Amino acid sequence: MSRIEIYTTPSCPYCHAAKALLDDKGVDYTEITVLDPELREAMTERAHGRRTVPQIFIGETHVGGYDDMAALDRQGGLDPLLAD
Repeated sequence: MSRIEIYTTPSCPYCHAAKALLDDKGVDYTEITVLDPELREAMTERAHGRRTVPQIFIGETHVGGYDDMAALDRQGGLDPLLAD
């Protein structure tokens, strides 16, 4: 199974939705809270300039935010990515 990392903030509703979707899939993930400016900068660099949360990475793939991950799931592309 691929390593899943999700960058979040505590009050972000999209972060909660993304975590709920991953929980529904029954997968483990590492949550990185980006309240620290250094962590936010590391996320931004890794996400090719995207500063919004959540930013989701599955293995080496940058999925994007919650809307991106939900769309990928609707298209049937999330489960194969999680299974790698």
